[in-house]
Amino acid sequence: MTNEPHYFIAIPLKERHKEYYSKWQFDLKEELPYKQWANKEDLHITLKFLGSVESNKLNQLLNYLNVLEKTNEFKIATGSLGFFGNPKKPRVLWVGVDKTSALAALHHDVEDVSVSAGFEKDSRPFSPHITLAKKWNGEEVSMSGLKEQYDNDERLDLIVNQVIVYRIFPARTPKYEVVAAYELKGEVD
Repeated sequence: MTNEPHYFIAIPLKERHKEYYSKWQFDLKEELPYKQWANKEDLHITLKFLGSVESNKLNQLLNYLNVLEKTNEFKIATGSLGFFGNPKKPRVLWVGVDKTSALAALHHDVEDVSVSAGFEKDSRPFSPHITLAKKWNGEEVSMSGLKEQYDNDERLDLIVNQVIVYRIFPARTPKYEVVAAYELKGEVD
């Protein structure tokens, strides 16, 4: 087992989104028995989990990621409630993110750059989301009513104008620290 720090590449949320979805978390904590609820400051959209990374490999990746600054910023919408796993004991609770062609292209570029820097290509399909909670710890519940209630809630537009490499500090709150930021170009109306 390695003691190297763990990292991931993600789209940060704006403060408006963090506030909005942390209110969802506050309300949902009353109904759902998750062990871990994401800290408001840690809410994000993962593009690639890197895992344990040696410093020289990380530095190479950080240099390669400069190519992202040629990418135009774009708009996506967030807002549906979803989950991964058993619908009565879902292992992950999340907010859905529209998988636009621009978002899929950004994910593809991040994958390509990561593979060029020596990382494994992700074998799972890209499913953009914002994790609210994980690690179910309780009795079965019906998620259909909650899903319906939150799916009728407001959808928020998010301007994607930055990609961040985060380092994970499991014992801290918040857990994620910015290592590098890449600004996308242009302005979206």
